[in-house]
Amino acid sequence: MTLLDHVFWSSSISREALATGSAFSKSRANAAVAGMLEQGVLEATGEQVATGGRRAETLRLSRQLGVLLGVALGATGLEVGVLAPDLALLAHHSEPADVRDGPAVVLSRVRTLMRELLKQCGARARDVIGIGIGVPGPVDFESGQLVNPPLMPEWDAYAIRDDLRADYSAPVFVDNDVNVMALGELWRMQRGLQNFLVIKVGTGIGCGIVCHGVVYRGANGSAGDVGHICVDPAGPRCHCGNLGCVETMAAGPAIARAATEAAQTGQSTLLKQMLDERGVLKLQDVAQASRAGDVAANAIVQRSGALIGQMLASVVNFYNPSHIFVGGGIQRIGPLFLAALRQSVYHRSLALSTRHLEIQYTPLGERGGIIGAGVLAMQESLRLHEVSR
Repeated sequence: MTLLDHVFWSSSISREALATGSAFSKSRANAAVAGMLEQGVLEATGEQVATGGRRAETLRLSRQLGVLLGVALGATGLEVGVLAPDLALLAHHSEPADVRDGPAVVLSRVRTLMRELLKQCGARARDVIGIGIGVPGPVDFESGQLVNPPLMPEWDAYAIRDDLRADYSAPVFVDNDVNVMALGELWRMQRGLQNFLVIKVGTGIGCGIVCHGVVYRGANGSAGDVGHICVDPAGPRCHCGNLGCVETMAAGPAIARAATEAAQTGQSTLLKQMLDERGVLKLQDVAQASRAGDVAANAIVQRSGALIGQMLASVVNFYNPSHIFVGGGIQRIGPLFLAALRQSVYHRSLALSTRHLEIQYTPLGERGGIIGAGVLAMQESLRLHEVSR
């Protein structure tokens, strides 16, 4: 890992810690830091109390380097942000969107938001260092293209990089949305955890895998596509063509369908009232009803948690992570879903696999996708910089 990588992954770091954590000698590290400070690559951010009471200067990537653009696309929404090299969020905007409208429509809106947000924080297109984008489907990381994405068929093999390069000369990096969320959590913890999973439950279900401190994408980029693990061979047909996939039985749309049925069959007065008022029920409506103590909504939430936990138990037995972080729209439901998921995982997994396993919601919450997109952009831009030297 280079000195710049150490600074980036540490958020801010003292000269002493930088020299200790790198392969450089103290004198060589100090000389390199002095050169990068003079060049404007690094900047001092003030002082921190060091061991022994002395004050140590801390360093971060300089904001003179430029800005990053991050894009988090979901099946039903998008977020665009401008970030500093140290991932401070300078400007951002989120709004509903439908990826089924196709790449031309969605990416046109993304480019418009990029221009508006850059202007908002006083930056220009030439100031952009790198662009990171997370998308809800399997991505061939080398080409940056989606491959047969179930939720967004019109995007198959679409050249997202070329589309965004029309306005920017900066490199563009594309990855699966849950891998991007995993990168965000990895950066938040300064790589303090080496083996963990990030599960996103929304319109679909996906998994980001961090193995030995790096995101594991598999041979072709499809690692972590856990939404199509079967939890009931006699279950309903999934949009992938198979029967009983956990995604079609327990993700956001399945929760909404079950809630609609409960409303229509008289199982829940509250859900019936919501359905009459809004015309359609969504995941957030079930979350609201569950938090209000609605019995039918709670049963739906618990069933979803149990089914996803059933799937995760197999993954836990296979991979043995130290932590599972759960994100996506499901976070709005609160502790009941997490309790049902935990119970199912702990009941079905081997004792050794769960001895020290922690399961919680993603600490970055709704900002996970945009922060992760910034991590992707900065990490890969630094890698390109090293290759070109």
